[in-house]
Amino acid sequence: MARLATILLLPVLIESVFSISFFLPVNSRKCLREEIHKDVLVTGEYEISEQANTKTNLKITDSSSHTLYSKEDATKGKFAFTTEDYDMFEVCFESKSPMGSGRVPDQLVNLDMKHGVEAKNYEEIAKVEKLKPLEVELRRLEDLSESIVNDFAYMKKREEEMRDTNGMNNNNYYYYFVNKNKRTHPFFPLLITESTNTRVLYFSIFSMCCLIGLATWQVFYLRRFFKAKKLIE
Repeated sequence: MARLATILLLPVLIESVFSISFFLPVNSRKCLREEIHKDVLVTGEYEISEQANTKTNLKITDSSSHTLYSKEDATKGKFAFTTEDYDMFEVCFESKSPMGSGRVPDQLVNLDMKHGVEAKNYEEIAKVEKLKPLEVELRRLEDLSESIVNDFAYMKKREEEMRDTNGMNNNNYYYYFVNKNKRTHPFFPLLITESTNTRVLYFSIFSMCCLIGLATWQVFYLRRFFKAKKLIE
């Protein structure tokens, strides 16, 4: 059972850890982007190889260009912040040098980012709250389970919002097909709204009730018929 739980939770742990290495040319800028949920702790550690007459700046921003972390002439360090909303976050490395490109070797950048459960320091939590090793693992599993539930809840919310949006735009979007005469005709919109899904659900329930009622009636009818023919007692 423990092995199965490990296998099921492994993809979630992989998504919570982000590690990458790349070369940054002189006088260039490279950015990495990642979507992270609301109220999530994000930690990171970076290391940049040093080059003569070259400075590398690190800046982390959200989609509104709010600066969450900034470091000029960065070489090695750590950063941490907590997200205020579900957003796209951008980590940018920018290299600046008075010398032209090609004269200075590219810099090697190593970046390790963690968020959610993997970003928490459970050893420190255990010391502060005086938890036993088993209690620490239970706390970790509890946080991980909560993270999974929040992810599914957000996915469901987004699905409902998208279907409602499709419903509002139902009169504006149409599918078209071209006949043999190369004439374009409006085709019935294929966008499914939330209200349509509700109607389909109720119709399915009604159909199932009708089928169950019909099957029950057939059983009683055949039973009376066989009794009348004295085929059964």
